[in-house]
Amino acid sequence: MQSRMASILFKLGLFLSVLCLVFSPSQSAVMSIDLGSEWVKVAVVNLKRGQSPITVAINEMSKRKSPNLVAFHSGDRLLGEEAAGLVARYPEKVYSQTRDLIGKPFNYSNSLLDSLYLPFDITEDSRGTATFKIDDRVSTYSVEELVAMILGYAANLAEFHSKVPVKDAVISVPPYFGQAERKGLFRAAQLAGINVLSLINEHSGAALQYGIDKDFSNESRHVVFYDMGTSSTYAALVYFSAYNAKEFGKTVSVNQFQVKDVRWNPELGGQNLELRLVEYFADEFNKQLGNGVDVRKSPKAMAKLKKQVKRTKEILSANTMAPISVESLYDDRDFRSTITREKFEELCEDLWEKSLLPLKEVLNHSGLKLDEIYAVELIGGATRVPKLQAKLQEYLGRKELDRHLDADEAIVLGAALHAANLSDGIKLNRKLGMIDGSSYGFVLEVDGPDLMKEDSTRQLLVQRMKKLPSKMFRSFTQSKDFEVSLAYESEDTLPPGVTSPIFAQYSVSSLTDTSEKYASRNLSSPIKASLHFSLSRSGVLSLDRADAVIELTEWVEVPKKNLTVENSTNVAPNVSTETGAKNSSEESNDNTEDGGNSNTNNSTIEGQGTTDLGIERKLKKRTFRIPLKIVEKTVGPAMSPSKESLAEAKRKLEELDKKDTERRRTAELKNNLEGYIYATKEKLETSEEFEKISTSEERQSFIGKLDEVQEWLYTDGEDATATEFQERLDLLKTTGDPIFFRFKELTAQPEAVEYARKYLVELQQIVRGWELNKPWIPKDRINEVLSDADKLKTWLDEKEAEQKKTPGYSKPAFTSSEVYQKAFDLEDEVANINRIPKPKPKIEKPTSNETDSSREKAQDSSTSSDNSSQDDKKARDSDDSAKEKVDSEPEGHDEL
Repeated sequence: MQSRMASILFKLGLFLSVLCLVFSPSQSAVMSIDLGSEWVKVAVVNLKRGQSPITVAINEMSKRKSPNLVAFHSGDRLLGEEAAGLVARYPEKVYSQTRDLIGKPFNYSNSLLDSLYLPFDITEDSRGTATFKIDDRVSTYSVEELVAMILGYAANLAEFHSKVPVKDAVISVPPYFGQAERKGLFRAAQLAGINVLSLINEHSGAALQYGIDKDFSNESRHVVFYDMGTSSTYAALVYFSAYNAKEFGKTVSVNQFQVKDVRWNPELGGQNLELRLVEYFADEFNKQLGNGVDVRKSPKAMAKLKKQVKRTKEILSANTMAPISVESLYDDRDFRSTITREKFEELCEDLWEKSLLPLKEVLNHSGLKLDEIYAVELIGGATRVPKLQAKLQEYLGRKELDRHLDADEAIVLGAALHAANLSDGIKLNRKLGMIDGSSYGFVLEVDGPDLMKEDSTRQLLVQRMKKLPSKMFRSFTQSKDFEVSLAYESEDTLPPGVTSPIFAQYSVSSLTDTSEKYASRNLSSPIKASLHFSLSRSGVLSLDRADAVIELTEWVEVPKKNLTVENSTNVAPNVSTETGAKNSSEESNDNTEDGGNSNTNNSTIEGQGTTDLGIERKLKKRTFRIPLKIVEKTVGPAMSPSKESLAEAKRKLEELDKKDTERRRTAELKNNLEGYIYATKEKLETSEEFEKISTSEERQSFIGKLDEVQEWLYTDGEDATATEFQERLDLLKTTGDPIFFRFKELTAQPEAVEYARKYLVELQQIVRGWELNKPWIPKDRINEVLSDADKLKTWLDEKEAEQKKTPGYSKPAFTSSEVYQKAFDLEDEVANINRIPKPKPKIEKPTSNETDSSREKAQDSSTSSDNSSQDDKKARDSDDSAKEKVDSEPEGHDEL
């Protein structure tokens, strides 16, 4: 596995190293975050020299993935690995599964936590979602706030890895995430101070990583990505191909892929397999304990059992039998047992067939035969289970499955490529077209008075797998204010936990007032309402704006024109149309005094030499677009929190960040103080060299101070602040620094003197070289540097003699830094003299005739240069014009 991962990273690094990267100092690094149910992984795209362009950031334990955990204990917040250390002892304080709870109704969240034996204290908030009460039973945090903490932790890992600020990110999401989940993740990122360039579906990230180093110009292929992670399973069908494009006048082949379909089971993953083992061992332990005791009622016991079961399952992936051992599982009773792989597979018998359903569905709907699938790539940690692989092989009729991607890191590395392409500061020269689609279909529902019968109140707005991003608009006849609802197309395929297909509601107003205002005007057609929607790159559907479309036919006075000239002039037809309920591009209209937009066409084109024959009246049709007011009325988990609540959440998180920073600083200073005490005592008590530079009384006094601070450190200093630790350390250094300075000078001083005397010898050779090879150097400068050399030699002799009379425990007569400074000053003086240039030979002035001739030649040369310069300029202008023509060609494909 490690060799395969190293190979993948090497190929990726080699590929990116030959790409043309455009650097922007203001934005030199971006990141991708693979936010899973159990783990979080971070990759960084960095242009810093000496680093691989795309790397996976490691955490404080030098691991490439971190636990997706948040804990609150003794007033402190702990994240990642720190939180993982508390799971077995304080399971009610370590919060997990937060990604799967975002945007979910309270009842769903409560049921999920109970099924996983997670003893969290949660309550229902005003939006109908879960809120967590932490250990002080006073503070509460929403799911978005907990997810924001993990995202902030991931951003810190990226910044520590790249050594530059990183705020832009692409975050991966499972394909079944609905509108509430995607919007909730955006809010969490906002709270964490992260700018989300885009969300990316996990299968698209894997497809990017798969196709980045391949060539599809000679062969297109269908590839299925099968992912079983901690909590879910999905299969995505992706079509890889290539198309020809023009670049700088040349035809090049560009790779692309399109996601054809994706199917999923959001409630089947690796943790379901582990739960079967948990239940099995819990029953076994209950039998051993007897007395009707059920270990499932003890959160701490279940946390210990689940932790060991995870290891047992991993062992079974490589062995036919695995042990389990849990110390003090319950009531101080240890638990030990074993299980065979065969028994494990029997316990999960019904899950194996369920695990194939997403793959079967995606293939059945595709109409493709099994032999038309080029590869079935496995990603996700649970795909390592041998029985699952065997079931897949059996269904696909293949002896070997495709595992060219790293099961853990394919998504985060692919998302990093997407982040690089979306970033303003980093661009990849090679193009890879990416066409992903909406996992859900969406419908538009309109409700209001006086709706015309021919207008359907329910319309399909986005069909399933519609290309991301997209824009749509719908119009219908309406003159009164109305309500708009957005809903999932099918009630059979709703996101997990969703009970109602409606996910967004809006109130559209000011249409009634607008209709009354124009009722007395000469309307050429009934007033219409036009709604404009967008489906973002992240898969989020939104109502962007609403307009009232008003068409008027009015008499206007225009000048009469000469008929002869008028007949010879092209006449533009006076037509203004409004598209119905089909998608259309937006009209380009001019502002009018009515406050809306006008689309008016001139009936004649005025020619030169026309004669003014007076005024005439003509009918003109004008179209106005009046903006309508939109108020969101969404309720439930998809409802957006108020600005006030978001600001309060931001403040809470910033306070926690400051507290964490202070806690880390306190721990660091405490470690510094502790390390200084131990290292100093060891040197004073074991090194004989310290006897040369300090008295016995001085050493014993210093050791006494060290002992005193050490005793304080483990008593009153346990709860001390960072300032107190720093003050104690500074106090010890006041005594210790002079001793350690003398200890350093014991060896540094002779080395500096040796360096200076060696240079004085070299200087004599340098001076002799000047006299032989550079006779133009002034004699006074040479004498000056020789005098300074003599002064340095005399100073060294005097200081060495003085140092011999100075006791080792006293301040040194001179320091090594003083010697080096004097030697360096002398070296600089020698270097300046050595750079004195050789004088140029004298040149005789030319005669007057020669001077005139030279001037004429110079003028001729200047004229020729001017002409050449003008020709060059014309050539450059021609090249620029040609380049503009090439660059302006429209691109017919989406490019990553």
